[in-house]
Amino acid sequence: MLFNSVTFLFLFFPITMLGFFEIRKAGGYKLSIAWLVAASLFFYGYWNPPYLLLILGSVVFNYSLGSGLTRLALSSKKRRYLLVFGLFCNLAAIGYFKYAGFLVSTINSLLDTEWVLDEIVLPLAISFFTFQQIAYLVDAYKGKTHTYSFWDYALFVTFFPQLIAGPIVQHEDVIPQFANKSASFLNANDAALGITIFSMGLFKKVVFADRIAGYATLAFANAGQDIPLTFLEAWAGALAYTLQLYFDFSGYSDMAIGAARVFGIRLPLNFNSPYKAVDIADFWRRWHITLSNFLRDYLYIPLGGNRKGEFQRGVNLMITMLLGGLWHGAGWVFVFWGGLHGLYLVINRQWHAFCKFLRQRRRASWLSSWFARMIGRCITFVAVVIGWVFFRAESIPTAVSVLSGMAGFNGISIDRALAEALPGVGALNVQVNGFLPNMDVCREMCLFLLRRCW
Repeated sequence: MLFNSVTFLFLFFPITMLGFFEIRKAGGYKLSIAWLVAASLFFYGYWNPPYLLLILGSVVFNYSLGSGLTRLALSSKKRRYLLVFGLFCNLAAIGYFKYAGFLVSTINSLLDTEWVLDEIVLPLAISFFTFQQIAYLVDAYKGKTHTYSFWDYALFVTFFPQLIAGPIVQHEDVIPQFANKSASFLNANDAALGITIFSMGLFKKVVFADRIAGYATLAFANAGQDIPLTFLEAWAGALAYTLQLYFDFSGYSDMAIGAARVFGIRLPLNFNSPYKAVDIADFWRRWHITLSNFLRDYLYIPLGGNRKGEFQRGVNLMITMLLGGLWHGAGWVFVFWGGLHGLYLVINRQWHAFCKFLRQRRRASWLSSWFARMIGRCITFVAVVIGWVFFRAESIPTAVSVLSGMAGFNGISIDRALAEALPGVGALNVQVNGFLPNMDVCREMCLFLLRRCW
């Protein structure tokens, strides 16, 4: 069930909301929580009912382990064994469903074998609810959790606004909100703000993301079929996907935050104008913020963070981003994308060290100028766009094909109507021919801007 579907907007969400507040108003706190859990499970099972057993089993298993870790003394050796067992089972489940096929195909390619694995249907949102519970187990091991009821924990994992694609929430941020007594009645301010945020996200998704997606799909499909993309075609496809991904993902996050706010639940901000970032570290502080925080707190810092020297810090960054890339999908394009961002972060760290060296010698006043920040934003944006090419492409050769076009190796193509509107274009040594099909909207927009400028 999608947030932008008629079923969700006019049936599921209103019925769930009214049922929750009516039950809560009657004094049934526990029953209202159970109602939300049941509604969330219906929301999840609407896609594929058999996988309800998977998420229910995961919730029961991890709640039992977390309760055991909470009861055991901090000095008990059993805590470590229990945590390792929990991590192994969770990672084994996600490894089988998400990465088994990728692993078998990789082995077949490397060893020239012909192993066959039956098709595995990837359970919806398994990455989100598994890693969310891994974080809970780690916190329980460190003694940071409280004794929660099963229904509170189940709602923490299955709460439908954030179940499918985040934001990734922490137990201490969400579970205490379920007991909020003011949620007995529909709060006008929360409802108005929630519906506004939800509507903004819906607008991003339907009007921007879905409309832009066609241009990106066409460009990458042509590249996948070994059709060379010219400079403008490749950049149009890459930029289209850059905008599509942002509006799609941030739009979904806005809808999740808005839907939760109607119930009086405040979910964390997940996007903060990421394409305005002045460097790649700033980008990751703005893009998918809850995932960035998760990778930092539960992977980068446990690996040692920046506590073991500059070289080890670079290694930790690379490992974190490689695993972060693999978290997004089972494929070498995601691994490469993660490794590329790891390299970006390492280079960014060295650049900041160099800037610190200049400041110590009073030769870095220009680094704080508006021009330097503008250059930083441009470089960061181009680096991110290049990374998104690998993220979107079906294979490494397809990504290389798109990047070759972006580098101008296949020539520069200008639409005929645009060529006629540009003064002096005939003097340029460029190829004038048709642009990508179905680009009428883009062409008319460019023509409009050109007429206004000249």
